[in-house]
Order: sequence, then structure tokens, then C-alpha cells
Amino acid sequence: MEYRRVGNSGLKISRIALGGWTTFGGSVTDEALARAIIEKAIEGGVNFFDQADIYAKGQSELLMGKILKDQKRDNLVISSKCYWPMSSDPNDRGLSRKHIMQSLHGSLKRLGTDYLDIYFCHRYDLETPLEETVNAMTDLVRSGKILYWGTSEWTGEQIAAAVSLAKENGLVAPIVEQPHYSLAFRQRVEQEIIPSTTAHGLGLVVWSPLGMGVLTGKFDNGAVEGSRLTETQIGRELYTPEIIEKVRQLKPIADELGISRTALALGWVLRTNAVSSAIVGATKPEQLEESLKAQDLVLEAGVLEKLDSIFAI
Repeated sequence: MEYRRVGNSGLKISRIALGGWTTFGGSVTDEALARAIIEKAIEGGVNFFDQADIYAKGQSELLMGKILKDQKRDNLVISSKCYWPMSSDPNDRGLSRKHIMQSLHGSLKRLGTDYLDIYFCHRYDLETPLEETVNAMTDLVRSGKILYWGTSEWTGEQIAAAVSLAKENGLVAPIVEQPHYSLAFRQRVEQEIIPSTTAHGLGLVVWSPLGMGVLTGKFDNGAVEGSRLTETQIGRELYTPEIIEKVRQLKPIADELGISRTALALGWVLRTNAVSSAIVGATKPEQLEESLKAQDLVLEAGVLEKLDSIFAI
């Protein structure tokens, strides 16, 4: 496994990360199965585990945390996020100092750890002054409760504003952005986010690099009605006849290389050093094993040109 620096920081994370969204605490609730998946990840060299309080309303953190406690904490990079409402309380949402502090304490308790390596602001909060958010994250870094902080699904302008505010006021700037990025969802990241993160020294850890499974080819012949793919806005944007046809065109390319479309799609995301890590999910060890095959994959220029011609911006 290759370990990449997160932006200009000294932190190094595995190229493939394991995330808890929609799986742990959701589609995966059996502890034995969750343990098998996490142990497969660690055997494969994964050191980065990504969480959020909103995932299964805290159950994802609880399940993953229970298993990770059996590992040496110093060898792990554990992240979580705050922003989304966790209850009906008016202060239990957003990026106010109050919510950030309360959310972190809840995540630490559920994950069974004294600190987080990275703490993400899960969206930008239009109702809270940016200065309040950056000050709160700075205080958490200086207290040792988090080591670094990052943003998720912020615009390039918002990221730049946070970095500038931090540098101008002696505060701690974010080191990483977590955007949605894949072959099937690339325009925003390549045209807006990467220019901003590169200019300001942030890394990228991307979510849904397999397009919610669409890019693996498992939906070539249709999706199950009522699944998260057909019931979520993101899924509906990715599961279209046009994209499915493009995914079918990936098969002969992958076959010629002797790899799966899963590995091909992940290899494409990791082709650029702007991306520090790709976060994948898994409902069984075999799925993760397939994703891990992309860790050493290097795609030649001719292959990249073919992929760009199929999924042109």
C-alpha cells in the first residue's frame, strides 16, 4: 500500500480508505461481518477510516469504533464529521462553536478514542460566521482533541476563505477537502475544487469513487427498486441510461488490462496526486478485496485517454 501526504501536511494516509457511510450501522450491523471487513482492510494496508456522526445516527461510529479499539491506535488515522442535525434541538446542527464541541464529544465517545486525526465540517454553514467555525476548530486542534481539520463539499471559494482567515489571524487552516468525485461525477472537482485545494495546499480524500457502485458494472442490467441508488438524489443522478451505457464501455478496457471495472474506476481516481485517498465502502470482505487491487494500479496514458473520451467533462 502506498501512503500519500494529505496536502502540504505531514500526515500520511493509505491510498484506499474504508468509510462507514451507508454500510456500518446500516446495511452492515453484524459485528462479526464488520470485523471481517475491517480486518481485511488492515491486512491490505489501510490505515485511514472515515466516519461521521450522521451515518446511521451514530450507529456507524459505534460499530466501527468497537472493532478499531482492538487495533493499535497510533497506527490508525480516524476521521469523523459534524454539521447535519442529530436531533430536533435547534442547536444540534450546523457549525456553531456549541454544536462542533458537542458533536466532537459524542463522536469521541462512540468511537472509543481520545482524539480524532481529522475532523471534517460536513458542509458549509451559511448561518454561522466562518470566523466562529475556524476559531472552534483551532481550539480543538490546540487542545489535542483533533490533530487536523478539513472541509467536505465546500466550494473552492469557501475553502479559500477559510485558509485566508486562518492565516491572517494566526489560526489553524484546514488541510483537506472531502468531495464527491468519480469518473461519472468529475466536472465540479476538476474545474473548481482541485484548483483551489492545490493553490492552498489541501489534499483531497474523495467519497463515492465508484459512483455508488454504478461504475463497478453491477447495475448494467438494472437496479433494485427501493435501493439507495434509486431512492437518493445522488443515486438518481448517477443511475441514468447514458451513464450505464458508458459503464458498459469500460468493460472491454478493464478486460484487456486483466482487471475489474472496480479497480479501473479507482485507479482513475487515484491517477492524480491531488487525491490523497479514495474512500470506499464494503458490505463484505470480498468487495473490499476487489477495491484493494487498485492500490498499485498505474494506468498508462492511452488508457486514460480512452476513459476521458467515454466520460468527457
